[in-house]
Amino acid sequence: MSSQTSPIQPLPRHPLSAADVPAVEEEHLTEVERDSLSARITALLRERDAVLVAHYYTSADLQRLAEATGGCVSDSLEMARFGHAAKARTLVVAGVRFMGETAKILNPEKRVLMPDLEAECSLDLSCPADEFAAFCDRYPDRTVVVYANTSAEVKARADWVVTSSIAVKVARHLKERGEKLIWAPDRYLGDYVQKTTGADMILWQGSCVVHERFKAEGIAELKLEHPEAAVLVHPESPARVIALADVVGSTTQLIRAAAELPNPVFIVATDNGIFYKMREVAPGKRLIEAPSGGRGATCVSCAHCPWMAKNSLRKLLHVLETGANEIHVDPVVGRRAVRSINRMLEFAGQSGIAVAGLSGD
Repeated sequence: MSSQTSPIQPLPRHPLSAADVPAVEEEHLTEVERDSLSARITALLRERDAVLVAHYYTSADLQRLAEATGGCVSDSLEMARFGHAAKARTLVVAGVRFMGETAKILNPEKRVLMPDLEAECSLDLSCPADEFAAFCDRYPDRTVVVYANTSAEVKARADWVVTSSIAVKVARHLKERGEKLIWAPDRYLGDYVQKTTGADMILWQGSCVVHERFKAEGIAELKLEHPEAAVLVHPESPARVIALADVVGSTTQLIRAAAELPNPVFIVATDNGIFYKMREVAPGKRLIEAPSGGRGATCVSCAHCPWMAKNSLRKLLHVLETGANEIHVDPVVGRRAVRSINRMLEFAGQSGIAVAGLSGD
């Protein structure tokens, strides 16, 4: 954290215990079961005037189905943008809860369903809206910037919402305007943005349970074993891991790097759900999971969000059959939250950055 001209009160931390983090759910299907479920879901998407939008971290089955049915596989805001542009009246969001909320905020007139409403996000959970609002109120002279991985209520309290692909550009822009920032919730991404831009930032002390576990020592050992490899790192990772990266970027940026860089091997420090799309755009290249368990651990490379894993074909079929698991956002909260989201989108459009703009209040 940078030095400040006034005392900064300690930020509350909300570390998740092992009991707070669910076990990874794996859906084991035969090829016949997979084909049968996919066919039934495809038919129901047409019947329900629905479109499937899936995050890069969901299973290959869900990503494949989204692509095959005219849906979208991408990051959270592109999922919402796609949903806004789609003619379908129902959006089915395969991801975690804040993604469903963001889709609803940007598409209030549409019905938004999710395969599992218990698919949370450790960053969202680490930033309770009431505590965050109270902290922000103590520093009214600071601009509040929050990551997309937050609740609708936290977005409503913010001045700006950012994704990892645009965070540095927004922070640099605000610094040039002489603004001091409160950043939430990921302290690692915030630290990376602060070091890159030199912005005056107070960092909320949240973290992602997947990215926080990557180990610099293990990556360094892999680099020695594979000198031809490039290291791709998501900026939610610790600073020592980021320091080893050839490319630091968002999910979309890391996928693009795998496709465009000439390296035959990549050491990838992000959720392993991204491998489905990376293999699609970079066929023939070897992808190695960055170690996350440390020395002596039973899980050496287990980089997969347990909440993302709650999404499955069977659960997707259930919500389409029943209409269960609809996302609701208080309209007042939604109208406040969309302003902070649209501020980023408008900045991206003016800067020529590849994030599509949306209309709204």
